[in-house]
Order: sequence, then structure tokens, then C-alpha cells
Amino acid sequence: MGDWANRPDLKIALVPDAVRAEIDRLKSQSDSLRQQILHLLGQPNYRPLDNVELGKALGRKSGVRMNLNAVLREMERDGEVARIRKNRYVLPAEADLVTGTLSVHQSGFAFLPREKAGEQDLFIAAENTGTAMHGDKVVARITRDERSARARGRDRAEGRVIRILERAHDTIVGTLQQSKNFFYVVPDDPRIVHNVYVGSPGKARLGDKVVVRLESWESRHVNPEGEIVEVLGASSAPGVDVLSIIRKYHLPTEFPKPVLEEAHRIPETVAEEMFEGREDLRNKFIVTIDPDDARDFDDAIDVARVSGGGWQLGVHIADVAAYVKPGGALDREAYKRGNSVYLPDRVIPMLPERLSNGVCSLNPEVNRLTHSVFLEFAKDGQTKSARFGRTVIRSAKRLTYRQAYAILQSPPNDQLGERLHVAWELASLLRRNRFKQGSLDLDFPEVKVRLDPEGKPIQLERIENDESHQLIEEFMLAANEAVARELKNRLIPTVYRVHENPDPEKLADYRELILSYGYKVGDLSKRTELQRLLASLRGKPEEQALKIGLLKSLKRARYAPQPLGHYGLAKNNYTHFTSPIRRYADLVVHRGLAEVEQSRRVRTDMGSIGVIAEHISETERIAAEAEMDGVKMKKLEFFQRQLEARDPQVFRATVLEVKNFGLLVELPDVLITGLIHVSSLTDDFYSYDSAQRRLIGRQSRRRFSVGDALRVFVARVDVFKRQVDFAIADERPRKPRQGQKRGRNRRS
Repeated sequence: MGDWANRPDLKIALVPDAVRAEIDRLKSQSDSLRQQILHLLGQPNYRPLDNVELGKALGRKSGVRMNLNAVLREMERDGEVARIRKNRYVLPAEADLVTGTLSVHQSGFAFLPREKAGEQDLFIAAENTGTAMHGDKVVARITRDERSARARGRDRAEGRVIRILERAHDTIVGTLQQSKNFFYVVPDDPRIVHNVYVGSPGKARLGDKVVVRLESWESRHVNPEGEIVEVLGASSAPGVDVLSIIRKYHLPTEFPKPVLEEAHRIPETVAEEMFEGREDLRNKFIVTIDPDDARDFDDAIDVARVSGGGWQLGVHIADVAAYVKPGGALDREAYKRGNSVYLPDRVIPMLPERLSNGVCSLNPEVNRLTHSVFLEFAKDGQTKSARFGRTVIRSAKRLTYRQAYAILQSPPNDQLGERLHVAWELASLLRRNRFKQGSLDLDFPEVKVRLDPEGKPIQLERIENDESHQLIEEFMLAANEAVARELKNRLIPTVYRVHENPDPEKLADYRELILSYGYKVGDLSKRTELQRLLASLRGKPEEQALKIGLLKSLKRARYAPQPLGHYGLAKNNYTHFTSPIRRYADLVVHRGLAEVEQSRRVRTDMGSIGVIAEHISETERIAAEAEMDGVKMKKLEFFQRQLEARDPQVFRATVLEVKNFGLLVELPDVLITGLIHVSSLTDDFYSYDSAQRRLIGRQSRRRFSVGDALRVFVARVDVFKRQVDFAIADERPRKPRQGQKRGRNRRS
């Protein structure tokens, strides 16, 4: 199938039936050809053939053979087939080959995921990565299987990159530096372990953030080379740090002119004629609850008790689909972006501000078009009925989480207080029921970086997942589940949010980590055992670190055209419906639900839904990485400023791990980990007790163990490695006695 037939914008637009039929025909032809190729390559007597020989073996004429070449390229990129010497094709497993996306550690070694269940990632030593970089799609040859790897003291198979199928990036962002003889750029991403040589720096100055276009890199024995194509500015200039993240992840900063023109044609207010066919809820007491700094409000709620016990819940979501039509400029750009991205000093929205902060935002005391889910719950919290409708609301009140939490902590004294307390009665019951059904408690606090007008971090604020957050969370979960169940039962193609069951091997590895912390734990593949473990971690010093470890052991949630279930939430049916202003997935779901409500069917094939699901899963991953990168960068800048302060702040810290070279600690108030190096413990010489995992002072017998609470201040910040070192606040450096060298601390 040609590249034009793979274009996502063609698949999601409302194209004429003749064009759609041709696309469907080409896709069917491609799928059939894939199966024929896989069948041929899987034959016991198959000998490796090149594309011409494959064409003959499959009985393809020359005109169709061109299509064969395109399909072979796609199959190689997807890891279904592998190309060996003389461009001959085989099944990867038959030639001990693995295809995938390379994940490089900043120390230089890498891992390559393997698709087969139960197989661990392939380990690739630094010297065996060749010229591959982090994120590249590569082919690796297995050089040692698990058995021989264990004989060498490793716990997994090893490999060597033999081909780069696709570069992750053609540009990188970094800082311009100079040696005696040449200029070079140090990449911002520590996982790109090679500096990039550049010729003339042009207008760039030393220390500037720059964008470099990479040239072809053929040999690992020399550094990659490139050309500076954009100068972002001095590293310390306001806004340059966040701009570097925007360039690193190729995030869009402006909307194309046709998109803005289409948005401008949308009225800023909701006219009466737009109410036609909608249920009028403007007299209901509906409120929004969002973060203090929220700029758009796409969900609102109302809860009331019903006679005979139980509750009626209304979840009202901005009807973005009423304004963003399939195939239009707004729709194509929203699909391309996939979601909004929230950086420390700005939001890169999925939709133009006229919609996201304007007519689609559920601001108080204005009419807004919504899509509503009405759920009735019995006394025990079980769903009795679900109804869906296109509605119009007029929000009575905009609350922040802080305000809602304050109201929930006090007895109700007005209508707002009474409604919120009733809402919490229902939400708390739904929450208890969810955990009884097997949902995992993987809630994490969040750290907000507060900035000054120049974008400099001045405060790190921990935001707890308190009752106000939990109230909204439970209602959104209930609405998402109800919509997913309805679309599934109605056989309406849509995008589901899925979280597949974990790999037992990875859970077994995680169990070993838990045992090393002294916890008694059974078979973690059993959900009840995993829940028991999470309960036992609650409030412990290592809770955050071990919950993050669990997340890494689980599969990543993604979008899919099939309802594969959500492991973490213990739900069979789940989708995303509640945030269409900032997620394209929700917009797709809204359109599917509208088909149900209006008793009509728009021809939506599963192939196009699959393309959408794959694309928005990727844009979500990129957005998440960019957001984490932005927060980490601002945290490092905050601690760098602490170094320069006359009176640096003292933080609470907890020892997470003890090594022979120091203490790995976490600062719970700002959620960052760092190292207290043994060389900074100047009150004594410390020895490492490996059996008890602790450091012991030789003279004072002072002990440092996992779980110890300390008070620390920042001692060193390595911006390039993204590491922070701390020192204990009650330590006072002392001069070593004559004949003693502090250097002995380093490996004592």
C-alpha cells in the first residue's frame, strides 16, 4: 500500500465513498499480502529470498511487486520480518534478531524490548550500540542467550545493534561548548551520550542553547557531527530552558492560519438556536472543581440524593464535538497534536484559545453546550441506570481544589456546602467499592513549581491527592466506564483506554526488589497480594520509590480500538470521555456517543480507529516525557539557586538506599531523589555493612540505615547529568587529623 494511503488525515476525514472504498481495498490487499509473506517465511523448507525472489514465489507480477516492496518496508519497520545479508528476508526469531525501539541509559548501555511474553528486554552493552541513539528503531542480533548470559553473571540475554531502521530525531537540542580545537554541543538529554561536533557556530555564543541538525553518522569511533540550525539564546535567559524542551520534543508553538481562521468563525457565546435538540439543565446546581491555576474547565458535576436512598450523579463535559467537525482544519490540527502539553510556564493547547479558554470552557454564569452522563446509584454504590444526552448548562460556581477541600473539612452551612458533602458521600463509597473490586492504589502526590515573572522557580509545592481531588476522580472514572460500556454494547467503533495485564517475569523481578527491603510478600501476579503490598507501603519512607518501581513493572496504559480492560483500575470497560478540550481521544469518544444518542451511524472503520489509537498513544507519551522533563529541569534550577543562596533551605529527607559510596535519599516535600556521598560525612570514617545495608562510623558507631529521617541541604547540582547531591544539615566540616586523608572516605 502506498504512503498516501497511510495518511491519517485521509482516514479520519469525511471522504467520498469512492475514495474510502479504494482506501479500504488497498488496506485489505496489504493485510492479505502481509499474511502471505509471513506464511511463506514460516515454512520449514524456506530459504532466505530477496524482494524479487519473494515476488516470484508469491506469484506477483511486476506491477504489484512495487506494492510488495512497500509492504516489506512496513513489515521490517514493525519488526515482523528482518533483512539479513544480500537484502534477504527472514522471520526475526529464526535469525536471532530483535526489532524495537532502543532505550539508552545515560551510562551508555541500552535495552531493547522484546515483544514475546515472558522474555526480558535485550541488554546491549555501550560498545555494541554502534551509532544508534536513544529512541532509534533498530535491529539487534542476539549474541548471548539467557543461559550463557547467566554464566557471565548477567540475568538477561545480550545483543548487538546491526541496523538502524529509523532515527528518532534528525535534530537535537544542547549547549554550545568549545575545546582547544573545535566547537561541540552537549545534548540536553543525558541519554544521548555523545557530544556533537559542529563547524562554525555562526551567531551562537558559548553557553547558548542551540538546535543542531545531525549529519549522517557512520562510525562509533568518531563523534557525530551536525550543523546549528537555530540559536535559542543564552542558557540563563528567561524562557530559553522551556523553549529548549519545546524544540527537543518537536512541540508546535503556533496554530496554522487555516486553523485560526476556522476557530475565529466560531461564535464566542452560545446562541439560543444552538439549544435545539438539547436537554436544558441551566436550572440545575452544577459546579466545576479544578486546580488553582487551571485555564480551561471541561468537566462539571451535580449530585443529589434520590428518594428511597441512593444518589443521582450528573457529569457534564464540554461538547467540543459541536464545534470541531471531522475533517476540518481544527480537527486535523487537534489530531496531529493529540493532546495539550502542560509545561511549567505555559500550556501548548490542543485547540486554539478561542475554544479551549473560551466557548468550550465551562466558565460560571454563562451558557455552555455539554455532553452529559446521568448515573443513578443504589445505597450500596452499585449503578442502577445510565443515561446520556446532549445538554446545555450554566455552571453556578467555579471552585478550586483548595476551596472544595476547605468546604469538605467543615460542616455544611449553605447550598454549596450541602451539595459537596452529599457528593463526597457518594464519591467515598465509589472509591471504597473500587478498591474492593481490585483497583490498585497508585495515587501519587504532585509537585507544582511556582515561578516568578521571569520564569525562575521560587517554590516547590507538594499537592496532595486529598478528598477534593478524589471526589472528581471517582465521578470521572464512573462516567468513563459508563460510556465505554455503552459504546461496547452498541458495537460503535471507538478508542478505548486500556492497561493490559503485567508480564509475570517483570512482577517476579519487582518481587525481588521488595524482598530486598525486608517486606514479606507472596505471588504478586495475584491482585489481592499486590493490594496487600501497597497497603503495607502506605506511610513508609520508601513508599514513593517502591510504588514507582511497581509502575515500571506494569505495562504502560495506551489507547486501542478494542476494550482490552484496565488492569490498574480493575475495570473491563474503560475509555476517556471527560477531557475533550485537551485530549483527542475524548473527542473521538464523544462523536461515537453522539451516534448512539442520535440513532445514526457514521461509517467508521476499525482500521481508522486503530490508526488514531496508535497515533494518540504516541503523542501522549511524548507529552508526558516533555512535562516530566520540564518539572525536573525547574527542580534542578531551584536547587542550583539554593546553592547560590546565602541561607540555603533545609529539607526533610528519608534514606531510601544505602550503598558503599553513600546514601540515596528522597525529599518527600519536593519529591526528588539525590545522593549524600560518603565523602560529605566528615564527622567520622564510615564503613559499609552490606549484610545490614547500612553505613557505620568507625569511632562514633553512628549508623545510617534505610528509613532514617535526616535534614539536608543541597551540596552540588549536575545539570547535564540531572543529579543533585545533598549534605546533612547538622554536619560541620572538620579538618582531617594529621596523616589522614579525606579521600579514604570515598570507598571505605
